[in-house]
Amino acid sequence: MGKLSCLMLCALLISSCGEDDGVDQSVGVQLYSFRNQFKEDAPAMFQQLKAWGITSIEGGVDTYGLSQEEFVRLLVENNLQVVSADASFEEIRDNPERVAKRAKSFGASYVMCAWIPHDGDDYTLEDNQNATQVFNSAGKFFRSQGLNLVYHPHGYEFRPYGEGTLFDDMAKKAVHFDFEMDVYWVVHGGEDPMLLFDRYPDKFKLMHLKDMKKGTVGNLTGHGDVEDNVTLGTGMIDIKALALWGKELGVTHFFLEDESSRSVEQVGKSLEFIKKEVF
Repeated sequence: MGKLSCLMLCALLISSCGEDDGVDQSVGVQLYSFRNQFKEDAPAMFQQLKAWGITSIEGGVDTYGLSQEEFVRLLVENNLQVVSADASFEEIRDNPERVAKRAKSFGASYVMCAWIPHDGDDYTLEDNQNATQVFNSAGKFFRSQGLNLVYHPHGYEFRPYGEGTLFDDMAKKAVHFDFEMDVYWVVHGGEDPMLLFDRYPDKFKLMHLKDMKKGTVGNLTGHGDVEDNVTLGTGMIDIKALALWGKELGVTHFFLEDESSRSVEQVGKSLEFIKKEVF
C-alpha cells in the first residue's frame, strides 16, 4: 500500500470514530474562513484548528498549494475530518466521478456546491431549472457512491417566482439532493431562515453559522462586504435560536464560517459563544 493510500485510510478511520448513524451535530469550520492564513502557513492553521478542539471541517477542493498527500497528512496529524467536500458546479456537472473520488479520499459524507454560474447579477428561471437538473443527476450518482449532495443557496435564489421564490421551485424539485443553510446568505437575500426551516424541515442537512453586522442591507446578488461578518451573537441574526432549531430538525453538521479579515479572532470567540449557548 502506498504512502498516500495509508494516509487516506487513516483519514477514513478518523471519520468512523465518534459517529452515530451519520449524525454528529458537533460544530466545525468551513476552511474558506482561513483561506489567507492557509496560503501563508497551512501547518500552523491546522494546528490552530486542533487547539480550538475542532474535529470536523468542510473544504478540500482547495489544498492551498499543498499536494494532496501533504494535505491529507496534516488532516490526520491534527485529527481533522473532512465531512463535507467542496466542489464547483462545473465539476459536479462535467466530472462527478472525479468529485466522488476526491470526497471519498477524505472520508467525506457530503459533497457541497456553493455557487451556480450565471450572467452577472441576473439569475434566471432557466439558470435555476438547469441547476436543478444537474444537481438531481449528479446527486443520484453520488448516492450510488455513498455520498450526499447538498447545495448552499447564496441569496440570489430568493428572487420572486410564482407564489414563492426560485429557491422554492428548486426545493420542490430536489429529488436526489438536499441543502446546506447558510443563515447569513439567507438573510442577505431577504428570506427568513426560520420560515425556510418551517417550509422545508427535512431538506437542510448541513448548516453554516455566520452572523451579520447590525444595519447591513442585503440584496439578491449573492455578493456583499465580507467585513459585515461579525462574531456570533453580536450581530442581527438570532444564531442561537436557529442553531437550536436546526439541531431539533436533525441537521447533521454545523460549520462556522467567517469571511472577514478578522476570521481567526472572531471564530475563536464565536466558538466560545456557540459551545456555551447551543452545544
